[in-house]
Amino acid sequence: MTVNTQPAPQRPDPRAFGLPVVEQADIPAELRDLVARVHTLIDVVANTGADTDTLAEAAATIEDVTGRLDVARRQIGTMVRRELDDGTAEHGTITNIVAGDTNPAAPPLFLQPTAEGVRGEVTLGTLYQGPPGLVHGGWIAALLDQAVGTASSLATSPGLTAKLEVDYRRPTPLFNPLEITAEVRRTERRKVFVTGRIRVNGEVTAEANAIMVRVEIPE
Repeated sequence: MTVNTQPAPQRPDPRAFGLPVVEQADIPAELRDLVARVHTLIDVVANTGADTDTLAEAAATIEDVTGRLDVARRQIGTMVRRELDDGTAEHGTITNIVAGDTNPAAPPLFLQPTAEGVRGEVTLGTLYQGPPGLVHGGWIAALLDQAVGTASSLATSPGLTAKLEVDYRRPTPLFNPLEITAEVRRTERRKVFVTGRIRVNGEVTAEANAIMVRVEIPE
């Protein structure tokens, strides 16, 4: 077992595996605006108490807009290339449910490199609710999974989650900034051992220990 102190190897280009890549900077502002508005719409629909006539009118309008937008779809597996604050770049699926740039259901969580690993901040509303006023445990696990996966990928190379154990220390509230961090503890051949945490006002509400398995990239 060794602690990984070597620079991360050159990252493979997803295009070499037949996956389209979109530069984050090239995502149209109009699409970003649409994603944000639909994100708000999802929240409003989930919580609305509007009358039936308004609901029927809204449903018809949305059906019309859906038809107009559904004229072409991106290839499954389309990636987005993001420039990070330290000058490096990462690739992620553009519709990722946690961090996808074009997924209105995503919070989204954007993670940046730190001296220890990665860090991001996100605030969750009722779309992500489990018990009253609290974040659903499945979403807590999803946020931590994204964080440990990103930390592992940036420190070593892309991989997949082989094991994720989550300790729910205390309830995680909605409408509060969640600080999410993750760092690589050690590596063992293709295995990468990673720890992640969610903090609210400095207190740890959930912690994860994960094993990531680096994907073998053919030369």
